[in-house]
Amino acid sequence: MASHAPDGSSERSCNAPILASSVATNATVSGKIGEETLESLMSGDGFVGNVHDACPDYAGKRGREKGQLIFDAAFESGNLGRVDVISAFEYDLFIRPDTCSEKYQLWFYFSVRNARKDQRVIFNIVNFSKTKSLYHDGMTPVVWSTSRPKWVRLPSQSVFYYRCPDHNFHYVMSFAFMFDAEDDLYKFAYCFPYTYSELQHYLARLGRMKLDFFKRDLIGSSVQKRRVDMITISNPENLRPNREVKMKTVVITGRVHPGETPASFVCRGLIEFLISDDPQAKKLRRHVIFHITARSWALT
Repeated sequence: MASHAPDGSSERSCNAPILASSVATNATVSGKIGEETLESLMSGDGFVGNVHDACPDYAGKRGREKGQLIFDAAFESGNLGRVDVISAFEYDLFIRPDTCSEKYQLWFYFSVRNARKDQRVIFNIVNFSKTKSLYHDGMTPVVWSTSRPKWVRLPSQSVFYYRCPDHNFHYVMSFAFMFDAEDDLYKFAYCFPYTYSELQHYLARLGRMKLDFFKRDLIGSSVQKRRVDMITISNPENLRPNREVKMKTVVITGRVHPGETPASFVCRGLIEFLISDDPQAKKLRRHVIFHITARSWALT
């Protein structure tokens, strides 16, 4: 996307890109999730390849003067592999592919700090792999900041999704943003994040409820050595191995690719209904066995 300098002239001279640094692997997270800690959960390659504390320079400007944005994605579910500076107010951003799926590049989640109040920028996510996207139909990225603690969508008039000749006609999503608070930390994401830690906290909470119709089983581990759980919801008499009546069984998966976070929220809402005291939920538990595989909920 060509940008324009304050004098109206076009400028598209890329400086040296900021590449993901191995220092990202040194990021630490703490806090218990049941018997495990976030630090151990993230001890695989969860942070490898993400930019960490990256402050690209432009037009010979070095250091960290106010207004020189600092990018970071070395946190859980973060994804930003490279930053190219196009101008003082435009950045090309490259996202990493899904783990073990080099063809899929969709999810992004990164933070920005060190902005000036009312500073305007354009961010271009330049290497999407999908040709069809809800960004075509009005969906927009979400933003969180220190002074706006709830995720909100960017206005649709500030978001553009198009094929870009500067990037081999790959699809690019560009969005304009004005930083409204100088000392805030800002986070941007493809959609509302739902992390592995959130999933583990949620499942642990359900386990502490001691529901006789709820069962959690560990059925394997992911490539990054994270739990793969299966949730079973049904009346306890339906789960006896020697039951005489065959029961209807429903198998549900909530998410396959990292960018499909809405499915995680839908799956959670479904579980909340199935374990509730609603008469329809009770009837379903009497007549149906629900298996919900949590492997797909939060793999980023």
